[in-house]
Amino acid sequence: MTALNVEKFRELTPSEFFYRNREIAGFSNPVRALYQTVRELVENALDATDAHGILPNIRIVIRRESGTSKEGIYSIMVEDNGIGIPPNHVPQAFGQLLYSSKYVLRQTRGMFGLGAKMAVLYGQITTGKAVEVVTSPINSVRTYYFKLRIDIKHNKPIVLKKASYPKINGWHGTIVKLYIEGDWSRARSKIYEYLRRTAIIAPYAEILFEDPDGNVIFFERRTTKMPSPPKEVKPHPHGVDIEMVKMMIHSSSAGTLKEFLVKEFQCVGEVTALRLIEQAGLNPDINPKKLSIDEIEKLVRVIRTSKDIRPPKANHLSFLGEEIIKTGLKSILNPEFVEAITRKPSVYEGHSFIVEVGLAYGGAIKPSDKPILLRYANKIPLLYDEGSDVSRKIVDSIDWSHYNVTFPAPLVILVHICSTKIPYKGVGKESIADVPEIEREIELAIRDVARKLKTYIAKKRKEREEAEKAIAIAKYIPDVANALAKIFEDIPREKIEKELLKLLNKKLKTFKITSLDSIVISVE
Repeated sequence: MTALNVEKFRELTPSEFFYRNREIAGFSNPVRALYQTVRELVENALDATDAHGILPNIRIVIRRESGTSKEGIYSIMVEDNGIGIPPNHVPQAFGQLLYSSKYVLRQTRGMFGLGAKMAVLYGQITTGKAVEVVTSPINSVRTYYFKLRIDIKHNKPIVLKKASYPKINGWHGTIVKLYIEGDWSRARSKIYEYLRRTAIIAPYAEILFEDPDGNVIFFERRTTKMPSPPKEVKPHPHGVDIEMVKMMIHSSSAGTLKEFLVKEFQCVGEVTALRLIEQAGLNPDINPKKLSIDEIEKLVRVIRTSKDIRPPKANHLSFLGEEIIKTGLKSILNPEFVEAITRKPSVYEGHSFIVEVGLAYGGAIKPSDKPILLRYANKIPLLYDEGSDVSRKIVDSIDWSHYNVTFPAPLVILVHICSTKIPYKGVGKESIADVPEIEREIELAIRDVARKLKTYIAKKRKEREEAEKAIAIAKYIPDVANALAKIFEDIPREKIEKELLKLLNKKLKTFKITSLDSIVISVE
């Protein structure tokens, strides 16, 4: 009789899982990995600065350590002037996957607690080298150095070296340096475009970039106005599920169910809490820790569907604002026309969100066959998977001829979505899902700025038509003046010419002709 094979079971740590499946976090090949590493480290640098009211000064240096101009070993160093990292958290922050300061209900650029650690893991896999971190917390008198790697089997940091020394010149912030296998020749355009789009969305940042070819690019600060920092917020009842409520009950100090609802949720007061508890058929004075799973299920069903609860608050969101969007578009794209709108807060699945749209037209923008789309989520530029993104779907569905735009046209559309929960289509955070509420807000915002563009183009067209007619008339003024001078011999031809030009200018609304010698036009 043949013996049956016995299946073997074992547990995978998060480090082991992402070691085996690193492509789902954006580290699928040397090209994508180089871009993703720069992106993750820059986003951490920005979150450490602007989220705490600090004007960002960010320096990025990529060096080719070995190999050809294509695939090789590269070092990547990113320095910021942020709040720094408490030294007791540094090993876990860079050496333990799914350990993060971002696991709170607050708007941040990152959301999975993977980014920098995935870069460390990928670098360790492809080069065998450890990550180096220098950090000085803003209120500390010392600077700390760590050299560490990840214990993949146990998902724990291995600290190879650490040191501390007195702070110099009051510097605060973080420097991260790691080594990865990358392909600069193919990643170059994406990295430059990522930094350019970051400079558009964060014109209040100063960004210095040194590439492996020795080129240096500097995006200077264009404004000192910054978005309000995001705030941590309590969950909204419409956005929770059974497991989340169980965890909230476990960590809550509330002694009664009524106190739990009022204390742990936003938009729930005592009157609303009592009404919800009554609808669920529960006792308001029961200790929430004594609720059965069936009772929790009843409570969740009621609070998720109740119409008595106000929509979630949005004052915790950090949106850019129209002024910052316009400043960014003007400084990098140099358009002739720019417009922006920040929509009022909306809600999906119990999460508040704000859609912002900017539009730039003409000037230094090169014409293209369809609108150039700049996508952002929580201030992160999204460069990959544009075709599957909800914003691309909306932009392509609009009949732009209705707004006086004929392609090829020099048109750029910027879409920014900020929320405590961005509905990404994957862990790589590159495209946003077709959520109806978000879709609607994007379309309304785009059509709003498009209407203003339509008015501008119509005005320009009218000005051009008026100019063409005026120039055609002005060309005849010298001949008419000559003829009239012969009739009225006592009036000089120059005076007649001047009066005729004056008469013509009175009829013109948008500009004046200042000279007939070369038909010089002065726009008013």
